[in-house]
Amino acid sequence: MRHRLEYLLVRMVQGLIRPLPIAALRAIGGPLGLLAYALDRRHRRIAIDNLATAFPTRSPRECRRIARHVFRHIGRLLLEVLKLDGMPASDLLALIESDGDDHVREAYRQGRGVLFFSGHFGYWEMFIVGHPLRVAPFSYVERPLDNPLLYAVLSRVRSQTGNTSIARQGGVRRMLRELLANRAVALLIDQHLHGPDAIEVQFFGRPAATTSALAAMALRTGAVVIPTFALPLPGGRYRLIVEHPVPPPASDAPDAVREFTQRCTDVIEMYVRRYPELWLWMHRRWRVTGVAAETPAAEVAPAGTPPGA
Repeated sequence: MRHRLEYLLVRMVQGLIRPLPIAALRAIGGPLGLLAYALDRRHRRIAIDNLATAFPTRSPRECRRIARHVFRHIGRLLLEVLKLDGMPASDLLALIESDGDDHVREAYRQGRGVLFFSGHFGYWEMFIVGHPLRVAPFSYVERPLDNPLLYAVLSRVRSQTGNTSIARQGGVRRMLRELLANRAVALLIDQHLHGPDAIEVQFFGRPAATTSALAAMALRTGAVVIPTFALPLPGGRYRLIVEHPVPPPASDAPDAVREFTQRCTDVIEMYVRRYPELWLWMHRRWRVTGVAAETPAAEVAPAGTPPGA
């Protein structure tokens, strides 16, 4: 019953916002996010504590100010993602500009697949929807939402421009097949992970348990690893950013998976430091316990090994 009520609420909101432009949704979503900041004491406290630890030279007042901006951004993001559902491709293209698409085209020319990565930063959903219209569709790794009805809505948004999903649980073989066929796979790597695939790296100077799948896949297949981000622009538009590929460590590096994962994490940290109000600070990122620090389970074979070998 709860799932159905949540779904009906979302569908009602979609009906109300459908005729409104993105700029209007930002004007509405911001106050909704601030309302959540006022009411959600638990996540407000997590965000402020995380900010205070990540930026020890900033005052408590400044950390609270950034936290309010974070909630305001999330309020906007949720409405804008719902607005994308069923939007014609021509209207989507009119909303975006893109930097760095040539990095992706060059990566495809190398013939070993592409691994996009990002974090819960900015308008990451807009990159999923918009990039296929600029270059080519890709597969994205995800964990299904607890509410299957809302998950169907989100999946429809993410796949409407030709993308396909890969379940995080048990998706290694599918990822390998995509890369070895010179296609692209996208992952978010900025949330806490526990289990055999977790590896400890530094994020804002603190140990953070992070997925080793990105680095392990890249080292196994030779796929090009590319950071991607999506930023808001004035007037309800978006800027999709494709950064330069992250260079892999030397083939004889003693801990190549960890080093590669650290390099990718450093890129995300760089963007979060530039735009702290656009990252999901209310997530408990730093809680390293029982990390498989030496030999991640995802590191299973050298480059070029076919799936199942």
